[in-house]
Amino acid sequence: MGKPDSKGGKRPAGKKPSTFKKKSYGTGKPKTQKQTAPKQPSDPNSIRLNKYVANSGVCSRRDADIYIAAGNVTVNGKPITEMGYRVRLTDEVKFDGRLLNPIKKEYVLLNKPKDFSTTVRDEKGRRNVSGLISSASKAKLLPVDKMDKNATGLLLFTNDGDLTKRLKSPINGLRKIYHLVLDRDLRSVDLKRIKEGLQVDDKVVRIQDISFIDGAPKREVGIEVYSSRNRIVERIFEELEYKIERIDRVAYAGLTKKDLPRGHWRYLTEQEIINLAMIK
Repeated sequence: MGKPDSKGGKRPAGKKPSTFKKKSYGTGKPKTQKQTAPKQPSDPNSIRLNKYVANSGVCSRRDADIYIAAGNVTVNGKPITEMGYRVRLTDEVKFDGRLLNPIKKEYVLLNKPKDFSTTVRDEKGRRNVSGLISSASKAKLLPVDKMDKNATGLLLFTNDGDLTKRLKSPINGLRKIYHLVLDRDLRSVDLKRIKEGLQVDDKVVRIQDISFIDGAPKREVGIEVYSSRNRIVERIFEELEYKIERIDRVAYAGLTKKDLPRGHWRYLTEQEIINLAMIK
């Protein structure tokens, strides 16, 4: 039997009242999209002024904005206070009268594996350490010093020419620690000679310390030197007619191999960079 509908009539049994959604119609006018001016591409040969200042090592980009607004920065002799101002790399930018270099200084520490050359150009086609850090930076980073192809251990790379010059200076005496494996046991008399100062190429080489490795054969020794003379550790033992079978630099200027596996690299921390910068 049918049920009464909303108007008091009846509808056939089994049928539900139909429901309709009211369709909303527009005004018939097409929608207009908000027009925006096309973004102008930035000059690839230019850089924002605050980044230029920050890359030079003066301060952070945030602080650079403050100095720019205060008029501390000049471009080609004129004070610039405009935020977002872009300069070319050929422009002369000064901070408080000091000429700035916009190339960001970078520092990479590598735990060098065996059989890699440290020379920039190896005419013999040997594997080069530069390939091991190629993904670290787009800048050209060079090793601070050289190591023999078969030597392993810490090797510092940077594009900071001033730091490289200071680290290589003979007057600095950077602390370096090596783990050596000799072709035969080191005699006690030779150990004493090295401790007292051995003459190499008409110059006496004074080391900080040398000792046998605990629990290892007498042909394994640790030596701590402060000399910046090239291959000085190898030359000490050559003078005493020992052959070094393995040499591993485990510490360099306060840097260590902690958490850095062989063949891997890492960026220096801010504190490590500050410590190196204190070297005069």
